[in-house]
Amino acid sequence: MEELAVKKHVKYILSAEKSKDDFASVIMEHLRMNGAYWGLTTLDLLGKLETVDTDEVVSWVMECQHESGGFCGNIGHDPHILFTLSAVQVLALVDRINVLDIDKVSEYIAGLQNEDGSFAGDIWGEIDTRFSYIAICCLSLLHRLDKINVEKAVKYIVSCKNPDGGFGSTRGAESHAGQIFCCVGALAITGSLHYIDKDLLGWWLCERQVKSGGLNGRPEKLPDVCYSWWVLSSLIMIDRVHWIDKQKLVRFILDCQDKENGGISDRPDDVVDVFHTYFGVAGLSLLEYPGLKAIDPAYALPVDLINKIFFSR
Repeated sequence: MEELAVKKHVKYILSAEKSKDDFASVIMEHLRMNGAYWGLTTLDLLGKLETVDTDEVVSWVMECQHESGGFCGNIGHDPHILFTLSAVQVLALVDRINVLDIDKVSEYIAGLQNEDGSFAGDIWGEIDTRFSYIAICCLSLLHRLDKINVEKAVKYIVSCKNPDGGFGSTRGAESHAGQIFCCVGALAITGSLHYIDKDLLGWWLCERQVKSGGLNGRPEKLPDVCYSWWVLSSLIMIDRVHWIDKQKLVRFILDCQDKENGGISDRPDDVVDVFHTYFGVAGLSLLEYPGLKAIDPAYALPVDLINKIFFSR
């Protein structure tokens, strides 16, 4: 079996962060906060976080905060709950949560909860179970879950459960592995996993593994490295990860590496990007690949960091 090209992946991530003028950087400009989270988490899992200038990271993140308390995807863009979670995760990774006005950030998130318990992503009102997970995850990391109605939030998530055991983006929407992670993760954080039919959901999730060993997000779709996270983390949270072939999945992820220049792609021989590099390494971490830090399946952050946040106060 091929080995994980750690040094080349580190070099790729660092070079991708410095590049601001190529095509990929330009089209991803509005998602730069997410990119910072993907890149920094990958470096931490690889044990190479010290290669980053922490002060530079913190300065840029805080420049992305909007007067509302939320964070933008980049300087001068609009705030969104998605970028707010990534900003909090980035600051947690570099051990600088203390620079935040936690109450202001928490109030921004709490203000996005609707009467039925769902969450909007921003002032424009789009509702999605992704935003429910983001709100719960972010407020939990900030020790401010009391700012929202958790009972209503859980009730809304459970209302999005489908007859196949999975979850969709809204009530009645098709089950999708990404949405399932969000719903299972939110239920795990709030101690509400008892609402899930673990065998039924586990069966739907394990059927996402295809002949190559990779995982897809829905029936009849191609495998994609990112589902090494979305599917695997959910299976771990519901104690059904033994229902897939882990070694075949490891081989699939390693086959998606660019062995010359670093980075991981969605499928073998495709173009690499930071998104899939993160989810590939995170998936390998969940699979207990040698030399990688352990990652928490609900919070999507290294286990040692989660322990520090919740048990070192």
